[in-house]
Amino acid sequence: MTPDVAGLVEQLGYRFTDTALLEQALRHRSWCAEHPGHESNERLEFLGDAVLGWVVADLVYRLHLDSHEGRLTDLRKSVVNAGALAEIARVLGIGPYLALGKGEDSAGGRLKSSILSDAMEAVIGAVYLDGGNDAAYDLITRLLGNRLTSVDDLPPFTDFKTMLQELTARVYEAAPVYVVSEEGPDHAKRFFATVLVNGAVYGAGEGSSKKQAEQLAAHEAVRSINAPGGAGGVRA
Repeated sequence: MTPDVAGLVEQLGYRFTDTALLEQALRHRSWCAEHPGHESNERLEFLGDAVLGWVVADLVYRLHLDSHEGRLTDLRKSVVNAGALAEIARVLGIGPYLALGKGEDSAGGRLKSSILSDAMEAVIGAVYLDGGNDAAYDLITRLLGNRLTSVDDLPPFTDFKTMLQELTARVYEAAPVYVVSEEGPDHAKRFFATVLVNGAVYGAGEGSSKKQAEQLAAHEAVRSINAPGGAGGVRA
C-alpha cells in the first residue's frame, strides 16, 4: 500500500485486511480504460450504495423513535445523496487518492461531486467486503451519525436545481420545468415534484416542502444526465 493510501486509511479509521479492495474503490473507469486488466470501482459503488441505505435507514429509525415515516425518509435522503457524499469525501480528502484517466484528471475530475460521491460509496462497499456488517456500520456511523441527529434542521447540501439548470442549458439548450403537487393535511403535507426538460421527465422527488421535493427531483435528473451514456428522459 502506498504511503498516500495509508494516509487515507488513517482518515477512514479502518484498517483493511485486503488493501486491494481500497485501491479498487479509488479506481475510476477512465483510469481503467488506460490500464487494461484492472477493475474499476463501479461494482463496489453499487454495493456501497445498498449498504449505505441500509445503515442510514437503521440509524434514523433508532435515533428518531417519535418521527413518522415521511420525516424519516426526508432525513435519510438528506445524507444518502451525491451532494452529501461528495462533501464527506472532501472532508476525508479522497480526491488526491483517486486513480483517474489523464483526460478526466485534467478536466478537474478530482473535484467533481459525481466522481467523489461514487468513490465514497465504493469505499463503503470495500469496507463492507473487508470487515463485514459491523465494520461498515461503524464507518458510516462515524462519518454521518452527527448529521442524523436533527429531523427538523436538515443540513443544506448541493443546490441541485442550480446545477441542473446549468447542465440542461449546456447539454440541451433548454431550461428544466418543475410540476409540483401536494397532498395531506396542513400539519403533515407532502409535496411531489417532477422535473421535465423539453417535455420529457428526467426526475421526481418527494419531500415535506416544495423546495425539498424540487431539489430531490433535480438531484435525480442530474444523476440521470451524468450517468454513463447520458440517460434520456421519459416522454411525458
